[in-house]
Amino acid sequence: MLKTPSPITPLPSGHAEGVSNDEFRAAMSRLAAGVVLVTAQEPPLDPDDPDAPGVEDVGMTATAFMSVSLDPPLVLVSLREGARMDDLLAEQPLWAVSVLTESQRHIAGRFAMKGRISDRLLFEDIPCVRGEATGAPLVGGALATLECRTEQRVAAGDHTLVIGRVLTAHLPGTEGGPLLYFRGRYRQLG
Repeated sequence: MLKTPSPITPLPSGHAEGVSNDEFRAAMSRLAAGVVLVTAQEPPLDPDDPDAPGVEDVGMTATAFMSVSLDPPLVLVSLREGARMDDLLAEQPLWAVSVLTESQRHIAGRFAMKGRISDRLLFEDIPCVRGEATGAPLVGGALATLECRTEQRVAAGDHTLVIGRVLTAHLPGTEGGPLLYFRGRYRQLG
């Protein structure tokens, strides 16, 4: 005999499903994730002003990144709704991803800071090359680099899932292991 599930009583936290933000965050911190730097170029704010600066490089550390499909090659990155990168990729369809190595922890930390200085200064001493398809910065020595074009944007709670078609894929770095994020800290294999 099948039992009918009992109704779920909302908790004071407002989550009808019965999980608080802290419980969910703690549970998900047990999932090790690779760390990537998502980059794009921001077009000039005023293209009619000859004195306006040219394109600006923008970067963001992400751990919610994954492969979606082999044919066609698609990847997904989850961006906090209203974040600078979310707003930029709503307008700019070209972006890139550098899969960071364990020795590139400083890059991840730099682009994950809240209230940080301008991205121009953050990129200043990082060895990068320009992506041939996107013009976005690709981190030198990364385990892998991908250039993407947005295929679809999906609203998902307080985040936007950006699905991109992979335009180029390269393996510039062969040394070291991946940089991981586990239990709220950057880690390495081993």
